[in-house]
Amino acid sequence: MISPISPRSASGHVLEEVTMSRSINDSAGGQICQISQLLCVGPVDPAKYPLPKTRLTLEFLRVSVHFRSRTNMIPAVARICNALAYATHTFFQNYGFLHAHTPIITTSDCEGAGEMFQVTTLISDAEKVKKELIKNPSPSEANIEAAKALVKEKGEAVAQLKSAKASKGEITASVAELNKAKENLSRLEERSKLKPVETYACAIGSVYTFGPTFRAEHSHTSRHLEEFWMVEPEIAFADLKDDMNCAEAYVKFLCQWLPDNCIDDMEFMAKIFDKGSIDHLRMVASMPFERISYAEAIKLLEEAVKKDKKFENKVEWGIDLASEHERFSERYASTFTSVILYCIF
Repeated sequence: MISPISPRSASGHVLEEVTMSRSINDSAGGQICQISQLLCVGPVDPAKYPLPKTRLTLEFLRVSVHFRSRTNMIPAVARICNALAYATHTFFQNYGFLHAHTPIITTSDCEGAGEMFQVTTLISDAEKVKKELIKNPSPSEANIEAAKALVKEKGEAVAQLKSAKASKGEITASVAELNKAKENLSRLEERSKLKPVETYACAIGSVYTFGPTFRAEHSHTSRHLEEFWMVEPEIAFADLKDDMNCAEAYVKFLCQWLPDNCIDDMEFMAKIFDKGSIDHLRMVASMPFERISYAEAIKLLEEAVKKDKKFENKVEWGIDLASEHERFSERYASTFTSVILYCIF
């Protein structure tokens, strides 16, 4: 009980002498809470108080960020993310992978997305950089092969001049052209070089990188974010089947890890969002994955279109499969197991 007449501190705040206790045999766990001093900052206007009596929505929490960690849901999500990150390292370390740290911003352009964004601290030169990227786009495999062919051609020209005992000036000029062609080839290969994690795999064996990353490439699926955490294993001397086996084992490991180590938070999330989520995780962890090649998926989709199936995105060979294409292929392949779509070139 709080006394209506309370002494004030030097700062003007009200200090209440209060003692609160809870029965040790009650249903709340038997905790005893004792408060000897209560600081009352001031009155609260119910019309302006930011916390409603109803459950806080995600949209509200995006605006009032300082409340996020004080809800039940956000801490549960944080603990689940923490468990998945720990499980990721556990999985790859158990299989002898080395964790490698790679730069987020790099000049490597092995996937051809480098021309889609720029990084500069010189705002006045931004337009100049953009024009340079348009004028000098990232090299393709054809560009590199053409540069190699030019080097070979210039090398043969030098050899012919030497065998024909041409003048020193002609040979010098031909050698200069050969060196220029070699420098151009070197620059192209440098721009399309392997990523650091792949060079590590070629040198020291299986490695993986796990951390924040971003991409600027266009995607037809809403599940592709601009900024996200990504795990990227690289296995030396492996084929596509080995990669798929690794991916399947990793996903199964995570699906089993959550029920085994995060059951309280998973039950809370299941109660709010998806009552069958825990059973789904256990099912994925226990059943083999179906595998469909890109060619098989395109064939399935084209046959569906012939049967008047409507897709928002056009179906033809060479497209990036959109979410609707993936969902249709998964349902057709199997109702009960996960599906891996893969490409063979």
